Amino acid sequence: MAEDINENGTPQGDEQEPKTPPEVTAGDGAAPAEGAEATGTPEPASTEQPRNPNMKWYIIHSYSGFERKVKESLESRVAAFGLQEKIGRVVIPTEPVTEIRNGKKYTIERAFLPGYVLVEMDLTGFRSGGEGDHVWHVVKSTPRVTGFVGTGNDPTPLSEEEVNTIVYRVNVGKDKPKLRVKFEKNESVKITEGPFANFTGIVDEVNEDRETLKIMVTIFGRATPVELEFGQVEKVA
Repeated sequence: MAEDINENGTPQGDEQEPKTPPEVTAGDGAAPAEGAEATGTPEPASTEQPRNPNMKWYIIHSYSGFERKVKESLESRVAAFGLQEKIGRVVIPTEPVTEIRNGKKYTIERAFLPGYVLVEMDLTGFRSGGEGDHVWHVVKSTPRVTGFVGTGNDPTPLSEEEVNTIVYRVNVGKDKPKLRVKFEKNESVKITEGPFANFTGIVDEVNEDRETLKIMVTIFGRATPVELEFGQVEKVA
């Protein structure tokens, strides 16, 4: 390899005549480039191992608030036991949530399935003395894991539709974070955006699904309904 040649004093320019190692060809008459293999054999583009086709998604129970610790612990155990071919991705279903504190917006990541972690596993041979029993035990004995979603201690794999639903929610949340704030009817609010910015009004309706409000704003002495998004108003202290 080029690294070995450098250590043995291969010249780095035109000052000396380069020594050509025996039985080495550069292909098509060109000299091997610096840093390349002496034989001219290209390195593989990726060393990523092929995914195990027998892996399925399962849900494990964990103590609420310890989902991230469970993920870290389980990934460490997978490496320690050499189970990379049997246990794949470990995912905490999260979505960004925008909070308003003291009139300022802060976006945080929040688990929308608290107490649950998704794990990709191959349980082939489970309950029959196969390697699936060992995989099950490694996951089940992870600190702060309390069990699996399924019947008794038998994990039930998620359907493709269930997996897609969770993934869709994660992806949608990245594009449009939810606003974590509660409004109540007859509550006073101040409009912060749009043509009615700096007006104050009274909440008449709250639509949690659409995250919109109907605000009664007094304009020229008359109460006028205005529909706004949660993020366009703030509570009046």
